[in-house]
Amino acid sequence: MQEKELQPQENKMGVLPVNKLLVTMSVPIMLSMLVQALYNIVDSIFVSRVSENALNAVGLAFPVQNLMIAVATGTGVGINALLSKSLGEKRFERANLTASNGVFLGVCSAAAFAVLGALFSGIFFQVQTDVEEIVAGGTAYIQICTVGSFGLFLSISIERLLQATGRTVYSMVTQMAGALTNIIFDPIFIFVFDMGIAGAAWATVLGQVVGASLGVYFNARKNPEITLTFKGFRPNGFIIRRIYSVGVPSIIMASIGSVMTFGLNKILIGLQTTATAVLGVYFKLQSFVFMPVFGLNNGMVPIVAYNFGAKKPERMLKTVKLGICYATCIMLAGVAVFQLLPNVLLGMFEASELMLEIGVPALQTISLHFVLAGFGIVSSSFFQALGHGMLSLVISLVRQLIVLLPAAWLLSLSGQVAAVWWAFPIAEVFSVTLSVLFLIYVQRKEIRPMLEGG
Repeated sequence: MQEKELQPQENKMGVLPVNKLLVTMSVPIMLSMLVQALYNIVDSIFVSRVSENALNAVGLAFPVQNLMIAVATGTGVGINALLSKSLGEKRFERANLTASNGVFLGVCSAAAFAVLGALFSGIFFQVQTDVEEIVAGGTAYIQICTVGSFGLFLSISIERLLQATGRTVYSMVTQMAGALTNIIFDPIFIFVFDMGIAGAAWATVLGQVVGASLGVYFNARKNPEITLTFKGFRPNGFIIRRIYSVGVPSIIMASIGSVMTFGLNKILIGLQTTATAVLGVYFKLQSFVFMPVFGLNNGMVPIVAYNFGAKKPERMLKTVKLGICYATCIMLAGVAVFQLLPNVLLGMFEASELMLEIGVPALQTISLHFVLAGFGIVSSSFFQALGHGMLSLVISLVRQLIVLLPAAWLLSLSGQVAAVWWAFPIAEVFSVTLSVLFLIYVQRKEIRPMLEGG
């Protein structure tokens, strides 16, 4: 890629008013993630028109897709944090090394998933169900998504470079272009070309490739603070360790969601097969609420990391407080929609009477934890930005594995599907309690010394 001269002046993340900075950094990412959430919903709506078994297959495939995204975004968190901190410290050569090694890690991850997907997709579905249509359709879907995952990993790696330097508008364009490509080609591949569930997978891969291509272009032409070149490139062990010191806990934290979803599917399918379809639909719908909060976090992390490196604790604290306020407002809106319009939401997926009977109380019960979840998500991102990824990992482990899955299993012993959904709010209470305790710890360990030193 073309080399660009670095400009060693103060980045906007160290000087702009915090509220204006957080809004300008986050809104483009939030908009692009809303489009991605829209894609998630539209994709499942199209698949539901194929058959309920096809919708079930996509739902059962979710843990694998979530695992790929976990590895990509977790690595991206490590790239983002180290890159922003390096820029805050005016260590521009380290910033360049972080960028090139980050993209290299994305390529390696894509290769690993391609091999695993090609070999083990069928086994993954066979251990969950013996319904032939679900196994066949799900296997084809996952094989295409994993073997073609290069676009996913490259696009996320490149987007993090743009976000870390404050160029979130370009990041928004890449994500929106990929999602819109996906939405446009979904019905073409599924219905016009009569490819069924495999068509949805091919549309996904195509959208990811489009997003990655645009990301490479924007970084090469519109991002002067980073010189991304692979001429004479060699992996840098020190940089990779620093990326993964934050990234691995984040990867594990996000991957826990895959384990949790797999476990919940096993619990629910023992009670009622349609309940797994409801869970899959819930995860698609909740993305429309959670994606904007994740977008807010993606805008917040580089601000916190940059000002951590620049030793400006007041700006860090103000960023986090504003992040919690905005996340709470988003989550309150999500609760209102899920409580008031569950029938409308489920109706978009050709819901049968049984699916409505199970799904309405599911959406209303699970959504009770949204507001608490918003606080927890922002807190976890704050820990990651300061290099305390293990704290975020502990919170995620407690919420999804130590509390949620055992609670869901115990509640399932009642024989009532409706009881299982209460595991979500129960787990979130534990999560928020831990988040508050860890915030107090980080304030004493990192923030107070900076304030006293200043």
